[in-house]
Amino acid sequence: MRTSRWTVPLLILTCALASQAATQQTPSQENEKKLKRADLPAAVRKTVDQESQGATIRGYSSEMDDGQLVYEVEMRVHGHGRDVLIGADGSVLEIEVEVALDSLPAAVKAGLLQLAGSGTITKVESLTKRGVLVAYEAQVRTGAKRSEIQVGPDGKPLAHPE
Repeated sequence: MRTSRWTVPLLILTCALASQAATQQTPSQENEKKLKRADLPAAVRKTVDQESQGATIRGYSSEMDDGQLVYEVEMRVHGHGRDVLIGADGSVLEIEVEVALDSLPAAVKAGLLQLAGSGTITKVESLTKRGVLVAYEAQVRTGAKRSEIQVGPDGKPLAHPE
């Protein structure tokens, strides 16, 4: 096998770039800190106990959201994902619940399918903030590209992401 004098340096550069890309995180991941239950404030633990009845806890994390420290608990309930965002005072700020596309109201399903275009919807979640359903969010795969779309409870595109 014959190699040029550039083969080894190019191989090293390629490995270095691949390593850097693999360790880079999205902005929300950079901010996120994995926790154990014992690390949660008492008020947050109390809310977790109430919100996780009948669920399997998958993990806890904290992050800064608009300058406010918030806690997230990821869980599975009856085979579906359920993530709860909790304020430091124990208040439930947001709940994301995985739902089946076929279980959605017709207008919501149609709105998501229209926004997805030629892409395939791989996951749908309802998004509730402070007790009010504000949106449905879907993950879409188009070839190798992944994206996220949202519609309101009426199935219409949102003016701004929730």
